[in-house]
Amino acid sequence: MWLVFGVGAIVFAVINVFLSFKGKDVKWFRFLSLSLTALTLCVFYYDGAIRVTHEDWGGLMDIMPTLSKALWFCTIASILINSISLFGKNQ
Repeated sequence: MWLVFGVGAIVFAVINVFLSFKGKDVKWFRFLSLSLTALTLCVFYYDGAIRVTHEDWGGLMDIMPTLSKALWFCTIASILINSISLFGKNQ
């Protein structure tokens, strides 16, 4: 689930950039991108909490290193892409 939200956040951020450079109103795409980024973080934390509750230490050791790298990538990409449209529009 976290991967769907993370990729969705990046997709909406890219749409946001393209439409902002065409002069369209992109408030909703920026909102959707940042909302999906927040939901990605929440789902990631929830998944880890469930595994801790079930004491699935092997599962945590298997997936957390990979998941955390992917989460960092999705979050940073969403922030950077959204900032392109935000700061590019001011110039």
